[in-house]
Amino acid sequence: MELGLFIMPSHPPERSLYDATEWDLEVISLVDELGYSQAWIGEHFTSPWEPIPAPDLLIAQAIQRTKNIKLAPGAHLLPYHNPVELAHRVAYLDHLSQGRLIFGIGSSGLPGDWKLFNVDGASGENRKMTAEAIEIIQKIWAKGEPEEYRGKYWSFNTYESMLNGLNKLHIYPYQKPHPPIGIAGLSPGSETLKLAGEHGFMPLSFGANNDYLASHWDAILEGAARTGKTPARKDWGIVKEIFVADTDEEAIQHSVGSMMGRFHREYWYKLLQEIGGVGVLKHDQNVPDEEVTAEYVAEHVWFVGSPDTVANKIVNLYKTTGGFGTLLVQGFDYSENPEPWKKSLKLLKEEVLPRVHQMTPELDIKL
Repeated sequence: MELGLFIMPSHPPERSLYDATEWDLEVISLVDELGYSQAWIGEHFTSPWEPIPAPDLLIAQAIQRTKNIKLAPGAHLLPYHNPVELAHRVAYLDHLSQGRLIFGIGSSGLPGDWKLFNVDGASGENRKMTAEAIEIIQKIWAKGEPEEYRGKYWSFNTYESMLNGLNKLHIYPYQKPHPPIGIAGLSPGSETLKLAGEHGFMPLSFGANNDYLASHWDAILEGAARTGKTPARKDWGIVKEIFVADTDEEAIQHSVGSMMGRFHREYWYKLLQEIGGVGVLKHDQNVPDEEVTAEYVAEHVWFVGSPDTVANKIVNLYKTTGGFGTLLVQGFDYSENPEPWKKSLKLLKEEVLPRVHQMTPELDIKL
Protein backbone atom coordinates (compact mmCIF):
# COMPACT_ATOMS: atom_id res chain seq x y z
CA MET A 1 0.00 0.00 0.00
CA GLU A 2 1.16 3.52 -0.82
CA LEU A 3 0.24 6.82 0.79
CA GLY A 4 -0.98 9.93 -0.97
CA LEU A 5 -2.47 13.33 -0.22
CA PHE A 6 -5.76 14.72 -1.47
CA ILE A 7 -6.32 18.43 -0.88
CA MET A 8 -9.77 19.55 -2.01
CA PRO A 9 -8.30 22.18 -1.25
CA SER A 10 -10.13 22.84 2.01
CA HIS A 11 -9.65 26.30 3.48
CA PRO A 12 -11.81 28.44 5.77
CA PRO A 13 -13.51 31.26 3.86
CA GLU A 14 -11.52 33.95 5.68
CA ARG A 15 -8.19 32.59 4.41
CA SER A 16 -6.71 34.63 1.54
CA LEU A 17 -6.14 32.79 -1.72
CA TYR A 18 -2.42 33.51 -1.48
CA ASP A 19 -2.11 32.17 2.06
CA ALA A 20 -4.23 29.14 1.18
CA THR A 21 -1.98 28.30 -1.74
CA GLU A 22 1.18 28.77 0.31
CA TRP A 23 -0.15 26.32 2.91
CA ASP A 24 -0.99 23.75 0.26
CA LEU A 25 2.47 24.03 -1.25
CA GLU A 26 4.08 23.67 2.18
CA VAL A 27 2.17 20.45 2.87
CA ILE A 28 2.87 19.01 -0.59
CA SER A 29 6.58 19.66 -0.06
CA LEU A 30 6.42 17.91 3.32
CA VAL A 31 4.72 14.75 2.03
CA ASP A 32 7.19 14.62 -0.86
CA GLU A 33 10.01 14.57 1.70
CA LEU A 34 8.17 11.88 3.69
CA GLY A 35 7.86 9.64 0.64
CA TYR A 36 4.16 9.93 -0.17
CA SER A 37 3.57 8.83 -3.75
CA GLN A 38 0.80 11.19 -4.94
CA ALA A 39 -0.72 14.60 -4.27
CA TRP A 40 -4.06 15.60 -5.81
CA ILE A 41 -5.43 19.16 -5.85
CA GLY A 42 -9.14 19.83 -6.35
CA GLU A 43 -10.89 22.29 -8.64
CA HIS A 44 -14.04 24.25 -7.78
CA PHE A 45 -15.45 27.60 -8.75
CA THR A 46 -18.31 28.49 -6.39
CA SER A 47 -17.39 27.08 -2.96
CA PRO A 48 -15.65 29.48 -0.54
CA TRP A 49 -14.55 26.41 1.45
CA GLU A 50 -12.89 24.89 -1.67
CA PRO A 51 -11.48 28.03 -3.25
CA ILE A 52 -8.90 26.88 -5.83
CA PRO A 53 -10.27 27.14 -9.42
CA ALA A 54 -6.99 26.30 -11.19
CA PRO A 55 -5.13 23.32 -9.68
CA ASP A 56 -2.70 23.27 -12.60
CA LEU A 57 -1.34 26.66 -11.51
CA LEU A 58 -0.69 25.23 -8.05
CA ILE A 59 0.86 22.09 -9.57
CA ALA A 60 3.18 24.21 -11.70
CA GLN A 61 4.54 25.74 -8.48
CA ALA A 62 4.65 22.40 -6.67
CA ILE A 63 6.80 20.91 -9.44
CA GLN A 64 9.53 23.38 -8.49
CA ARG A 65 9.33 22.51 -4.78
CA THR A 66 9.24 18.70 -5.00
CA LYS A 67 11.41 15.92 -6.36
CA ASN A 68 9.57 12.62 -6.54
CA ILE A 69 5.87 12.90 -5.77
CA LYS A 70 3.36 12.55 -8.61
CA LEU A 71 1.01 15.51 -8.91
CA ALA A 72 -2.56 15.56 -10.15
CA PRO A 73 -5.48 17.91 -10.57
CA GLY A 74 -8.20 16.31 -8.51
CA ALA A 75 -9.81 16.98 -10.82
CA HIS A 76 -10.11 19.11 -13.92
CA LEU A 77 -13.88 19.31 -14.29
CA LEU A 78 -14.28 18.54 -17.97
CA PRO A 79 -17.67 20.22 -18.61
CA TYR A 80 -16.06 23.58 -17.83
CA HIS A 81 -13.06 23.34 -20.16
CA ASN A 82 -12.65 23.38 -23.92
CA PRO A 83 -11.09 19.91 -24.33
CA VAL A 84 -8.83 20.96 -27.21
CA GLU A 85 -7.29 23.71 -25.10
CA LEU A 86 -7.10 21.46 -22.03
CA ALA A 87 -5.35 18.69 -24.00
CA HIS A 88 -2.60 21.14 -24.92
CA ARG A 89 -2.31 22.64 -21.43
CA VAL A 90 -2.09 19.24 -19.76
CA ALA A 91 0.48 18.04 -22.29
CA TYR A 92 2.57 21.13 -21.59
CA LEU A 93 2.32 20.61 -17.82
CA ASP A 94 3.37 17.00 -18.31
CA HIS A 95 6.60 18.27 -19.89
CA LEU A 96 7.15 20.70 -17.03
CA SER A 97 6.75 17.86 -14.55
CA GLN A 98 9.02 15.55 -16.58
CA GLY A 99 6.49 12.78 -16.28
CA ARG A 100 5.30 13.35 -12.68
CA LEU A 101 1.79 14.34 -13.76
CA ILE A 102 -1.42 12.35 -13.36
CA PHE A 103 -4.33 13.73 -15.38
CA GLY A 104 -7.20 13.79 -12.90
CA ILE A 105 -10.61 14.39 -14.42
CA GLY A 106 -14.16 14.71 -13.14
CA SER A 107 -17.67 15.50 -14.29
CA SER A 108 -18.51 17.97 -11.44
CA GLY A 109 -21.07 17.41 -8.72
CA LEU A 110 -21.40 20.86 -7.19
CA PRO A 111 -24.75 22.51 -8.05
CA GLY A 112 -23.25 26.00 -7.75
CA ASP A 113 -20.71 25.18 -10.45
CA TRP A 114 -23.45 23.72 -12.66
CA LYS A 115 -25.40 26.95 -12.39
CA LEU A 116 -22.40 29.18 -13.04
CA PHE A 117 -21.55 27.37 -16.27
CA ASN A 118 -25.20 26.72 -17.23
CA VAL A 119 -24.72 22.94 -17.19
CA ASP A 120 -27.78 20.82 -16.40
CA GLY A 121 -26.14 18.50 -13.91
CA ALA A 122 -29.47 17.34 -12.52
CA SER A 123 -30.26 15.60 -15.83
CA GLY A 124 -26.74 14.21 -16.26
CA GLU A 125 -25.58 16.68 -18.91
CA ASN A 126 -22.28 17.04 -17.05
CA ARG A 127 -21.55 13.33 -17.55
CA LYS A 128 -22.39 13.50 -21.24
CA MET A 129 -20.05 16.48 -21.63
CA THR A 130 -17.36 14.60 -19.73
CA ALA A 131 -17.60 11.58 -22.04
CA GLU A 132 -17.32 13.79 -25.13
CA ALA A 133 -14.40 15.74 -23.68
CA ILE A 134 -12.52 12.52 -22.90
CA GLU A 135 -13.01 11.35 -26.48
CA ILE A 136 -11.72 14.65 -27.88
CA ILE A 137 -8.66 14.82 -25.62
CA GLN A 138 -7.65 11.28 -26.50
CA LYS A 139 -8.10 11.99 -30.21
CA ILE A 140 -5.91 15.10 -29.95
CA TRP A 141 -3.18 13.12 -28.19
CA ALA A 142 -3.39 10.13 -30.54
CA LYS A 143 -1.68 11.80 -33.53
CA GLY A 144 -4.16 10.07 -35.81
CA GLU A 145 -5.17 10.84 -39.36
CA PRO A 146 -6.43 14.40 -39.97
CA GLU A 147 -10.12 14.63 -39.22
CA GLU A 148 -13.04 16.92 -38.65
CA TYR A 149 -14.80 16.22 -35.37
CA ARG A 150 -18.27 17.64 -34.79
CA GLY A 151 -19.60 16.83 -31.35
CA LYS A 152 -22.66 17.91 -29.44
CA TYR A 153 -20.71 20.29 -27.23
CA TRP A 154 -17.36 20.90 -28.97
CA SER A 155 -15.77 20.60 -32.39
CA PHE A 156 -12.21 20.60 -33.72
CA ASN A 157 -10.08 19.93 -36.80
CA THR A 158 -6.74 18.17 -36.94
CA TYR A 159 -4.35 18.55 -39.84
CA GLU A 160 -0.82 17.76 -40.97
CA SER A 161 0.36 21.35 -41.41
CA MET A 162 -0.62 24.76 -42.73
CA LEU A 163 1.20 27.75 -44.22
CA ASN A 164 4.02 25.59 -45.60
CA GLY A 165 4.58 23.94 -42.25
CA LEU A 166 4.63 27.13 -40.19
CA ASN A 167 1.50 25.98 -38.36
CA LYS A 168 0.97 22.40 -37.20
CA LEU A 169 -0.10 20.36 -34.20
CA HIS A 170 3.07 19.76 -32.20
CA ILE A 171 2.34 19.73 -28.45
CA TYR A 172 1.84 16.19 -27.14
CA PRO A 173 2.33 14.70 -23.66
CA TYR A 174 5.77 13.91 -22.27
CA GLN A 175 4.55 10.51 -21.06
CA LYS A 176 3.64 8.03 -23.78
CA PRO A 177 0.99 7.75 -24.92
CA HIS A 178 -0.22 10.23 -22.28
CA PRO A 179 -0.20 10.76 -18.49
CA PRO A 180 -2.12 8.25 -16.38
CA ILE A 181 -5.75 9.34 -16.23
CA GLY A 182 -7.61 9.23 -12.92
CA ILE A 183 -11.29 9.83 -12.25
CA ALA A 184 -13.06 10.18 -8.91
CA GLY A 185 -16.46 9.21 -7.50
CA LEU A 186 -18.40 9.67 -4.26
CA SER A 187 -21.93 8.29 -4.54
CA PRO A 188 -22.91 4.60 -4.35
CA GLY A 189 -22.97 3.12 -7.86
CA SER A 190 -20.99 6.15 -9.01
CA GLU A 191 -21.41 6.79 -12.73
CA THR A 192 -17.97 8.39 -12.92
CA LEU A 193 -16.38 5.28 -11.41
CA LYS A 194 -18.20 3.19 -13.98
CA LEU A 195 -16.57 5.46 -16.55
CA ALA A 196 -13.19 4.76 -14.93
CA GLY A 197 -13.75 1.04 -15.31
CA GLU A 198 -14.97 1.42 -18.87
CA HIS A 199 -11.87 3.34 -20.00
CA GLY A 200 -9.29 1.68 -17.76
CA PHE A 201 -8.63 4.90 -15.82
CA MET A 202 -7.27 5.07 -12.27
CA PRO A 203 -10.35 5.09 -9.96
CA LEU A 204 -10.38 7.37 -6.92
CA SER A 205 -13.01 7.05 -4.19
CA PHE A 206 -13.79 9.82 -1.75
CA GLY A 207 -14.13 9.18 1.96
CA ALA A 208 -17.39 7.67 3.11
CA ASN A 209 -18.38 4.76 5.28
CA ASN A 210 -16.68 1.46 4.48
CA ASP A 211 -19.71 -0.22 2.91
CA TYR A 212 -20.19 2.64 0.46
CA LEU A 213 -16.54 2.44 -0.47
CA ALA A 214 -16.84 -1.30 -1.03
CA SER A 215 -19.73 -0.65 -3.43
CA HIS A 216 -17.47 1.56 -5.51
CA TRP A 217 -15.48 -1.45 -6.71
CA ASP A 218 -18.74 -2.94 -8.00
CA ALA A 219 -19.29 0.24 -10.03
CA ILE A 220 -15.76 0.02 -11.42
CA LEU A 221 -16.33 -3.62 -12.40
CA GLU A 222 -19.66 -2.77 -14.03
CA GLY A 223 -17.99 -0.14 -16.19
CA ALA A 224 -15.10 -2.43 -17.06
CA ALA A 225 -17.53 -5.13 -18.23
CA ARG A 226 -18.79 -2.79 -20.94
CA THR A 227 -15.44 -2.87 -22.71
CA GLY A 228 -13.97 -6.15 -21.52
CA LYS A 229 -11.32 -4.51 -19.36
CA THR A 230 -9.89 -5.96 -16.14
CA PRO A 231 -9.33 -3.24 -13.51
CA ALA A 232 -6.46 -3.65 -11.06
CA ARG A 233 -7.04 -2.97 -7.39
CA LYS A 234 -3.50 -1.62 -7.10
CA ASP A 235 -4.64 1.35 -9.21
CA TRP A 236 -7.55 2.15 -6.89
CA GLY A 237 -7.07 5.06 -4.50
CA ILE A 238 -9.29 5.79 -1.49
CA VAL A 239 -9.42 9.20 0.18
CA LYS A 240 -10.00 9.27 3.94
CA GLU A 241 -9.99 11.87 6.69
CA ILE A 242 -7.06 10.81 8.88
CA PHE A 243 -5.47 12.24 12.00
CA VAL A 244 -2.77 10.34 13.89
CA ALA A 245 -1.39 11.37 17.28
CA ASP A 246 0.40 9.65 20.14
CA THR A 247 -2.92 8.84 21.84
CA ASP A 248 -6.55 8.53 20.77
CA GLU A 249 -7.49 11.43 23.03
CA GLU A 250 -4.92 13.74 21.48
CA ALA A 251 -6.04 12.77 17.98
CA ILE A 252 -9.67 13.59 18.83
CA GLN A 253 -8.60 16.94 20.25
CA HIS A 254 -6.73 17.92 17.08
CA SER A 255 -9.38 16.63 14.69
CA VAL A 256 -12.85 17.11 16.12
CA GLY A 257 -11.66 20.08 18.18
CA SER A 258 -9.81 21.79 15.37
CA MET A 259 -10.01 22.36 11.62
CA MET A 260 -11.36 18.92 10.64
CA GLY A 261 -14.27 19.39 13.00
CA ARG A 262 -14.90 22.92 11.83
CA PHE A 263 -14.87 21.82 8.18
CA HIS A 264 -17.44 19.13 8.93
CA ARG A 265 -19.72 21.39 10.97
CA GLU A 266 -19.62 24.51 8.84
CA TYR A 267 -19.38 23.05 5.36
CA TRP A 268 -19.28 19.33 4.55
CA TYR A 269 -22.25 18.17 6.63
CA LYS A 270 -24.35 21.11 5.44
CA LEU A 271 -23.42 20.51 1.80
CA LEU A 272 -24.27 16.81 1.99
CA GLN A 273 -27.54 17.66 3.73
CA GLU A 274 -28.48 20.06 0.92
CA ILE A 275 -27.85 17.45 -1.79
CA GLY A 276 -29.30 14.51 0.16
CA GLY A 277 -25.95 12.83 0.72
CA VAL A 278 -25.57 12.58 4.50
CA GLY A 279 -26.11 8.84 4.23
CA VAL A 280 -22.60 8.31 2.90
CA LEU A 281 -21.32 9.20 6.37
CA LYS A 282 -23.56 6.82 8.32
CA HIS A 283 -22.48 3.41 9.56
CA ASP A 284 -26.19 2.63 9.94
CA GLN A 285 -28.77 4.28 7.69
CA ASN A 286 -31.24 4.39 10.60
CA VAL A 287 -29.09 7.04 12.30
CA PRO A 288 -30.90 10.43 12.08
CA ASP A 289 -29.09 13.07 10.03
CA GLU A 290 -28.79 15.41 12.99
CA GLU A 291 -26.70 12.83 14.86
CA VAL A 292 -24.00 12.81 12.18
CA THR A 293 -21.83 15.24 14.10
CA ALA A 294 -18.07 15.69 13.97
CA GLU A 295 -17.84 13.41 17.00
CA TYR A 296 -19.92 10.78 15.19
CA VAL A 297 -17.83 10.75 12.01
CA ALA A 298 -14.62 10.73 14.05
CA GLU A 299 -15.82 7.46 15.59
CA HIS A 300 -17.44 5.82 12.57
CA VAL A 301 -15.91 7.30 9.40
CA TRP A 302 -12.66 9.14 10.01
CA PHE A 303 -9.42 7.34 10.82
CA VAL A 304 -8.54 9.18 14.01
CA GLY A 305 -6.39 7.91 16.84
CA SER A 306 -3.05 6.51 17.89
CA PRO A 307 -0.90 4.62 15.34
CA ASP A 308 -2.39 1.32 16.54
CA THR A 309 -5.95 2.61 16.31
CA VAL A 310 -5.50 4.03 12.81
CA ALA A 311 -3.69 0.89 11.60
CA ASN A 312 -6.61 -1.24 12.75
CA LYS A 313 -9.07 1.04 10.95
CA ILE A 314 -7.04 0.73 7.74
CA VAL A 315 -7.00 -3.07 8.02
CA ASN A 316 -10.77 -3.06 8.50
CA LEU A 317 -11.25 -0.86 5.42
CA TYR A 318 -8.94 -3.09 3.42
CA LYS A 319 -10.87 -6.21 4.35
CA THR A 320 -14.25 -4.58 3.72
CA THR A 321 -13.33 -3.27 0.27
CA GLY A 322 -11.25 -6.25 -0.83
CA GLY A 323 -8.09 -4.21 -1.23
CA PHE A 324 -6.80 -1.03 -2.87
CA GLY A 325 -3.46 0.44 -3.87
CA THR A 326 -3.20 3.93 -2.35
CA LEU A 327 -4.62 5.48 0.79
CA LEU A 328 -4.87 9.25 0.36
CA VAL A 329 -5.09 11.59 3.33
CA GLN A 330 -7.64 14.35 2.90
CA GLY A 331 -5.91 17.65 3.54
CA PHE A 332 -7.08 20.37 5.91
CA ASP A 333 -5.90 23.89 6.61
CA TYR A 334 -3.89 23.72 9.85
CA SER A 335 -1.81 26.76 8.96
CA GLU A 336 -2.62 28.46 12.28
CA ASN A 337 -1.33 25.47 14.27
CA PRO A 338 0.67 23.37 11.80
CA GLU A 339 2.76 21.11 14.02
CA PRO A 340 0.07 18.57 15.07
CA TRP A 341 -0.95 18.14 11.42
CA LYS A 342 2.62 17.72 10.22
CA LYS A 343 3.24 15.24 13.02
CA SER A 344 0.14 13.31 11.95
CA LEU A 345 1.38 13.01 8.37
CA LYS A 346 4.76 11.85 9.66
CA LEU A 347 3.26 9.29 12.06
CA LEU A 348 1.09 7.90 9.31
CA LYS A 349 4.12 7.27 7.15
CA GLU A 350 6.59 6.14 9.80
CA GLU A 351 4.43 4.45 12.46
CA VAL A 352 1.19 3.37 10.80
CA LEU A 353 2.30 2.29 7.34
CA PRO A 354 4.87 -0.24 8.60
CA ARG A 355 2.03 -2.00 10.44
CA VAL A 356 -0.02 -2.46 7.25
CA HIS A 357 2.41 -2.12 4.34
CA GLN A 358 2.34 -5.83 3.44
CA MET A 359 -1.38 -5.86 2.67
CA THR A 360 -2.36 -6.95 -0.83
CA PRO A 361 -5.85 -7.87 -2.06
CA GLU A 362 -4.85 -11.55 -1.73
CA LEU A 363 -3.26 -11.36 1.72
CA ASP A 364 -5.20 -11.33 4.99
CA ILE A 365 -3.20 -9.30 7.51
CA LYS A 366 -3.92 -9.42 11.22
CA LEU A 367 -2.33 -7.04 13.70
